[in-house]
Amino acid sequence: MANDGDSGASGKVGKADTTHVRAERDLVALGILIAAIILFIGTGSTVLTGIVRSWVYGVGGPDVLLANALILNIALLIFGWRRYVELKREIVERCKAEETAQRLAHTDALTGCLNRRSIDHAMAALVEGAEASGDVVVVMMIDLDKFKRSNDLHGHQVGDAVLVETARRIKALLPERAIVARLGGDEFICAAVFGPGSEIAIERLAVRINEALAHPVVSTGIRAEVTASIGIAIAPKTDQPDAERLAKTLLHRADLAMYQAKKAGRNRFCWFEPSMEKELRFRSEIERGIREGLPRGEFVPYYEKQIDLETGELTGFEMLARWQSPRHGVISPEFFIPVAEEIGLIAPLSEALITLALQDAKAWDPKLTLSVNISPLQLRDPWFAQRLLKLLVQANFPPTRLEIEITETCLHENIGVVRSLITSLKNQGIRISLDDFGTGYSSLAQLRTLPFDRIKIDRSFVSSLGRSADSATIIEAISSLGRGMDLPITAEGIETPEVLAALRKFGKFKGQGYLYGMPASGEDVLEELAGHGLLSEPDGAFLRPIPEGPDAPAAANC
Repeated sequence: MANDGDSGASGKVGKADTTHVRAERDLVALGILIAAIILFIGTGSTVLTGIVRSWVYGVGGPDVLLANALILNIALLIFGWRRYVELKREIVERCKAEETAQRLAHTDALTGCLNRRSIDHAMAALVEGAEASGDVVVVMMIDLDKFKRSNDLHGHQVGDAVLVETARRIKALLPERAIVARLGGDEFICAAVFGPGSEIAIERLAVRINEALAHPVVSTGIRAEVTASIGIAIAPKTDQPDAERLAKTLLHRADLAMYQAKKAGRNRFCWFEPSMEKELRFRSEIERGIREGLPRGEFVPYYEKQIDLETGELTGFEMLARWQSPRHGVISPEFFIPVAEEIGLIAPLSEALITLALQDAKAWDPKLTLSVNISPLQLRDPWFAQRLLKLLVQANFPPTRLEIEITETCLHENIGVVRSLITSLKNQGIRISLDDFGTGYSSLAQLRTLPFDRIKIDRSFVSSLGRSADSATIIEAISSLGRGMDLPITAEGIETPEVLAALRKFGKFKGQGYLYGMPASGEDVLEELAGHGLLSEPDGAFLRPIPEGPDAPAAANC
């Protein structure tokens, strides 16, 4: 860094020296030009008169010294004029270069919109003008949905074309007093002035932008389709507004609303609400807690029983993640798993939990299996299978007792990578289960070509069994599919004896749910298994039926 600073300072000094030398040279040239003009006026008339008299009357002649001085004056005048022309051209070019530098400093080179550096000043000027006229400023944060995936699929040339066309379509829809900026990547900011009480007009504008951006962009024969999530924030009324601070507040609020639009399903707009600030603070706490809690061992596995519905025997457990936060207590994975995925910590978090679960499961009866859920992000890692096998080797845990559960949505992101990973794991003896079946879009062809060992019916269908005819129809269809493809089925979400009785009518299942007890910690599971004689023993162990419902042991409900 010191070298960079020195070279930068030297560059500035060198530039200043060059400018100083050039200025001195221009002053010398100007002095020479003025002297030449004076000499030309002083000697020109005398020399020219002598030349004319000599030509007309044939007598006398010009003074040789004065004639030479005149020729020198003419040469100096030509030199001065040429220098003047060059100087004028240099000034014009320098002005153009400065204008280009200013434009590049304040606009986005690709789209021609304002850039991140200039948006604050432009927003502040817009706010000041709106306050003076009694109007309000509305800010829209626009983020293209899944643009990175489209960019990776079609290439950067098509991605650039999408960004340019996005900017053009947004500009075409905005009112007269408006600005557009590209913050970088696929994020755009729009700010416009509206009259008071124009919420309906603002929403109509947002709808038109959503519709316009949803139209495909065709570039080099490739058709790219993207949508956009829009966050809207309107300037609050204040007695003494600080334009710059208000502009930053609007950008922040529009950003929060945009993320809310993405959470709500993308391709839509969302207004800022004060509750979003609280949600952001809570999310920041969650992020910080994950980063600090992971090395402290605050994330632990809990276990949910898996039962053979025909015999009532315990067949294994599914590992569920829990966060034992010192501040918030035990936190469910629905809160921290999505955050861990977004901040890039899902892989180390998952591997830490699997390591603990393998150590716990070693103490169980060898016939009990361990099921583990895998994040879709982990399936994108081509080295995931190798790292999982390394964990099994380190724990000395038999691969045949491990079952990996992947969700149905994973099959659409990269079917080639998923197929390779499943094959690699199965070759080592690990079983693969398709989780949440019925909620995605997997086809029969995928089920036939991917070597799954089991499918799991999503709990939303099971828990509503008996109350929803559609759920019964779906479960019956899945049951028939499982029998036809020789795939065992596990039903999640068994919470009442009525659901259990209805489920048994459709065939043989494994099941899990709160009817058999709430998810329990590793210590509680060991205590219960010890009571049933289901811990690992040198001469082997056996499976015993686990009572269902109210007759279940108290330890199961911890």
